[in-house]
Amino acid sequence: MGTPLLSALARCGCHARCQTMQVASRRRFLATGSASALALVAARAAQAQAPATERASETLTPETQRAVDRALTWLAKRQVGSGTHKGAFGQSGYQGGVAVCSLGGLAMMCSGSAPGQGPFGKNIDRCAEFLCTCVSDVGYISQPNHGQDNMYGHGFGTLFLSEYYGMSDRPDLDATVGEKLRKAVKLTCECQNDAGGWRYEPRKSDADLSITICNIMGLRAARDAGIHVPDPVRNKCIEYVKKSQNSDGGFRYQISHGGGSTFPLTAAGVVSLYSAGIYDGDQVEKALKYLLRYMPGSSASASGYFFYGHYYAVQAMWHAGGDYWTKWYPAIRDLLLKRQSGDGSWADSEVCPEFGTAMACIILQMPNNFLPIFTP
Repeated sequence: MGTPLLSALARCGCHARCQTMQVASRRRFLATGSASALALVAARAAQAQAPATERASETLTPETQRAVDRALTWLAKRQVGSGTHKGAFGQSGYQGGVAVCSLGGLAMMCSGSAPGQGPFGKNIDRCAEFLCTCVSDVGYISQPNHGQDNMYGHGFGTLFLSEYYGMSDRPDLDATVGEKLRKAVKLTCECQNDAGGWRYEPRKSDADLSITICNIMGLRAARDAGIHVPDPVRNKCIEYVKKSQNSDGGFRYQISHGGGSTFPLTAAGVVSLYSAGIYDGDQVEKALKYLLRYMPGSSASASGYFFYGHYYAVQAMWHAGGDYWTKWYPAIRDLLLKRQSGDGSWADSEVCPEFGTAMACIILQMPNNFLPIFTP
């Protein structure tokens, strides 16, 4: 894999300064997370006291909150309490993998619970414990002998552990979660290919936009939490995403094979640009207009990878704000509320109900603006 990037950093003369900057960055992350948590608690209290006519205009309506509460309670009951899969949301299949565990933990964080705190604090801790057991010696986050994880799971795992590490005030985490996270980031950087993207396996090969965005967001969250991510890695990510856009504003699966634009990949592409710090410009506007063709509830939006596409689309609209957000969010909110099962879960035929439920909760809770990774 060549010279490890973080080992090279450790040998450079500015290593002590880099460490100091990482600590300062993590303190800013903690301050942001704490402020967001306090603001969320205050908002929830004010919402509960406000007249029904006033609350009706809020995007996170009482009905939406009840749906989320039911869903998170269902998800918490699905979490494994003992054995080798303790902390996962199943013993096998997608449920037992790191991707679903990471998304389940993120969904709980979006509710206002934090590591060890709140109604789902212990569940979030269990997610972190499970994921840490899945980090290999070289930093690959994957359940051993679990072929369904690959670099999707690694990217989502890096994202969750970064949010967890950055939001916790426990000093002992640097020697446990912090160490695992640095290994995971090191692996991600080392297996980025020359074009700037990632593929299914943790090695340099070809790349696709879908897996690339998972790892871009993982790296951005890690950097926000004070973990060093080399600038060349970030710059190559941006170039890969830019080259993935078609003339119609949409994004394609691979730059090496061409192909048409799709709703899920375009949603992921816009979020990739935002994660790279590109918030406006012709590329962003063209992509947002492309996404509007797939307004939730329309026949066009019924394509495959529903939850995956809308997970990224709601982030794109949240960052875009204005009419994009005020039109999009109520549409996806109402659609999800109609589709919720009686037990509080959301079915998903392509992955599993734990995946669908976690994704739906993240989508619905976007207005909480709790997680730093989702903050515009």
